[in-house]
Amino acid sequence: MAAATKVPEVRDITRVERIGAHSHIRGLGLDDALQPRQVAQGLVGQLASRRAAGVILEMIKDGHIAGRAVLIAGQPGTGKTAIAMGIAQSLGQDTPFTALAGSEIFSLEMSKTEALSQAFRKAIGIRIKEETEIIEGEVVEIQIDRPATGTGTKVGKLTLKTTDMETIYDLGNKMIESLVKEKVQAGDVITIDKATGKISKLGRSFTRARDYDAMGAQTQFVQCPEGELQKRKEVVHTVSLQEIDVINSRTQGFLALFSGDTGEIKSEVREQINAKVYEWREEGKAEIIPGVLFIDEVHMLDMECFSFLNRALESDLSPVLIMATNRGITRIRGTNYQSPHGIPIDLLDRLLIIATSPYTEKETRQILKIRCEEEDVEMSEEAHTVLTRIGMETSLRYAIQLISTAGLVCRKRKGTEVQVEDIRRVYSLFLDETRSSQYMKEYQDSFLFNETREFSLQPVPPF
Repeated sequence: MAAATKVPEVRDITRVERIGAHSHIRGLGLDDALQPRQVAQGLVGQLASRRAAGVILEMIKDGHIAGRAVLIAGQPGTGKTAIAMGIAQSLGQDTPFTALAGSEIFSLEMSKTEALSQAFRKAIGIRIKEETEIIEGEVVEIQIDRPATGTGTKVGKLTLKTTDMETIYDLGNKMIESLVKEKVQAGDVITIDKATGKISKLGRSFTRARDYDAMGAQTQFVQCPEGELQKRKEVVHTVSLQEIDVINSRTQGFLALFSGDTGEIKSEVREQINAKVYEWREEGKAEIIPGVLFIDEVHMLDMECFSFLNRALESDLSPVLIMATNRGITRIRGTNYQSPHGIPIDLLDRLLIIATSPYTEKETRQILKIRCEEEDVEMSEEAHTVLTRIGMETSLRYAIQLISTAGLVCRKRKGTEVQVEDIRRVYSLFLDETRSSQYMKEYQDSFLFNETREFSLQPVPPF
């Protein structure tokens, strides 16, 4: 019986990271005992909230929280989205994470429940396992015979060996072209996928390490394979349920993923896919990975959406739902009823609620320092103190916005370090919420359609 080797999924995609509001977040900043460090992985303070998020994270990893929901509630600028991003970063690449704003579903060309269904399905991963036969060995000799006329089919022989055996294979024209393309030569260790004919070069054999005096620094040496030449390889693919839905609901198959317009997917298609996924799971061919769906500004959803969430959370195929809101007791959208966070009581009952609190001055200073490093802005201690005071008196978000603008002003005056005068300059250029409101009150009569102005409406005479 051929040996089975597990080969991890290969990812060739290079991600380009831009500097954003939460690009400095690398995780939740917890130790092995799930205790939060004061400053770690881009997060500062919020110790109780991060500890709670750490417990949720472990439950997600163990698969014990699928179909449940978490609400992160707190004042604006207290790190709700940062904690959600920290959870996403800690989960790793294999666990699907989907994020959307509550208002997004109202602007899509499909029903609200369909938009939520697709978001739910994006956040559920399916790890599919399949076995293929491969030939793995060290190249002893390659012999390619070209016709004397220069045209016609090429033929050749390939000699491969392992530590236990050696075999000669006859080569066809397609296989010869693949070997030439990969620049395979004697001494290379290669694998050949029997199903597709794909050739992968693993490296040079250690036995050939002294054949050449000069080799590139990137040359990788590997051991000569052991056992039989022909082996069974287990390949693992991870896809989302939404990707399977799109492929099976469109005539062009997997190319539908690149068309962009997924449209509405019939419930019959989803039911058939669910049945097949359950069948694969029972046979051991697939594993369901409940991911995370993060809905920011969840108070923007209406009663129809909340009713759908109630039902969707009871499904067997349901991700972990994390929601965030900065509302207090407010009206539920689409009704005249008020409720905490603008969420119906029956849904609130299902939620694990994590509260965030305002940052202290010390924590605000540390966050601003992290953002300065992220945005590559050098700042003097005096300027940093002034910026921290601005952050405490106005808002943390406003202070963060001043970092890049102050850095630009500093560069314009040919400076290398942001000084207090740079902070004062941008503070005078850009208003915060309090000064903007005060300005509006002073000059409200100069603005159009000002609601505080009293109008005397005269009845329109009939024609």
